[in-house]
Amino acid sequence: MKYHLSKTLQAIIIIAILSVLISLMSCGGKQQGGPGYDPNAPVSVTTKPVSLEAVSYSESYPGTVVALNQIELRAQVSGFVTAIYFKDGDHVSKGQKLYSIDPQLYAANYDQAQANLSVQETNLVKAQKDADRYHELEKNDAIAKQQVDYADAALESAKKQVEAARAAVRGVQTNVKYATITAPFDGTIGISQVKVGAAVTQGQTLLNTVSTDDPMAVDFTIDQKEIYRFNKLLAEKKHNDSTFTIAFNKTDVYPYPGKLSFLDRAVDPQTATLKVRVEFPNKSNILRAGMSCDIRVNNSSPIPVVLIPYKAVTEQLGEYFVYVATGDKVSQRKVILGTHIGTNVIVKDGLKDKEVVVVEGVQKVREGSTIQTGAAEAKPAAHK
Repeated sequence: MKYHLSKTLQAIIIIAILSVLISLMSCGGKQQGGPGYDPNAPVSVTTKPVSLEAVSYSESYPGTVVALNQIELRAQVSGFVTAIYFKDGDHVSKGQKLYSIDPQLYAANYDQAQANLSVQETNLVKAQKDADRYHELEKNDAIAKQQVDYADAALESAKKQVEAARAAVRGVQTNVKYATITAPFDGTIGISQVKVGAAVTQGQTLLNTVSTDDPMAVDFTIDQKEIYRFNKLLAEKKHNDSTFTIAFNKTDVYPYPGKLSFLDRAVDPQTATLKVRVEFPNKSNILRAGMSCDIRVNNSSPIPVVLIPYKAVTEQLGEYFVYVATGDKVSQRKVILGTHIGTNVIVKDGLKDKEVVVVEGVQKVREGSTIQTGAAEAKPAAHK
């Protein structure tokens, strides 16, 4: 009897487990493609037609502050640094003395070269007199022709020796000049890379860097599709207006506007971008070479652009997509975004006027999904 009850209990347990599994499979099937699930059922979404809107806005580009002129100071002679005539970070003037490198050594070499030149010039005078005397004797047949030839050869050799001595003087004189390093232009000097007593090698040792500080420039890149627009800005020659401004940390705005300086000569074939430079005054020395900033380009008049709600956009691995509705089907399309304007965003590329995009229910649709549409509420665009 005990054995029979055990068998019955086991059967009851098995039946209960099977009932639960069947129930779970039935529910899951309706959600994941089982019985009762219709993959072709329309997805309820809200759509909005794309339209061109004339808006005034500013576009932001990441930029880098650069000096208009910058040069590395390197030793042009070898030796030891004997003096430094500035403080790190000083403003220096063109021609101002900055470093001395063994000036006494090169001055002594110059004196020696000058003395050797004097000796060679004396030898030249002697050779000239000998040659003149031998030619007079030759006229009276009082000397052998060979002796006259020797005198002429000695004279030519003496002339060459003088030329070589003068070249040596010029070379040493150049070294004397290079032993004292001066500022190549007005600007700011950086932190010295050497101290007094340090050994430096000709053409290799970096001493310091000098750069101009007023005005400064900001370099940034634009897509090649924007070249026409920036060429128009360059042709307008606007100065001291508000077309170009700088922002730091998206909140701190540089108080002085800039002017478009130039567009680079060629498009980078790898990135299809072009470098642009804008100059800014820097009398307060706020701008420093190497700073990162955002340069804002303001549109002075409304421009027609494709504007859509930002919630219609999805991001995948750093790229942006929207779902475009054609009839009752949707397809995913890559877009290039521009400036955010309130809750909307400008689409630079990927959408055309009159096309329809999904703005609500984006997470429920996939490529080729069938949709059931509803019109989006009309909201005025927030322009800035």
